[in-house]
Amino acid sequence: MPPVARATIGALLCAVQAAPAFADGDRKKGQALAEKHCARCHVIGEYNKFGGLGSTPSFQLLAGLEDGMTRFQSFYERRPHPAFVTVPGVPKWSKAKPYAIPFTVTPETIDDLMTFVKTLERKTLLGIPVGRARGRRMRTR
Repeated sequence: MPPVARATIGALLCAVQAAPAFADGDRKKGQALAEKHCARCHVIGEYNKFGGLGSTPSFQLLAGLEDGMTRFQSFYERRPHPAFVTVPGVPKWSKAKPYAIPFTVTPETIDDLMTFVKTLERKTLLGIPVGRARGRRMRTR
């Protein structure tokens, strides 16, 4: 095996081992949580493929980001979620009034959500045209 191939395989194995481990939760419970609370803003697979808010990334796009799974695991502390999501024992850092129905998550329900998200097809923005140019002058991300 050429040295470059060995180095590439070694790097991939290190990346897999360094990736955060997520506990196995209940996929169906995670899906129910996402459909009940998250679908009002996010597109979630086939459940609401024409729903969500236009400025909010889909679950599939979030999962396709390099740090996507970390974002899901800590979503309750990422804006705008602290206004309406609470975690028992975790102080809220936002005093903003909830503009959506408040709900509570636990480490177990986050595990359920993570297990569900892992089943979704991941998407990226790579290769999507940007700008108004046509033909050869069209840029992609």
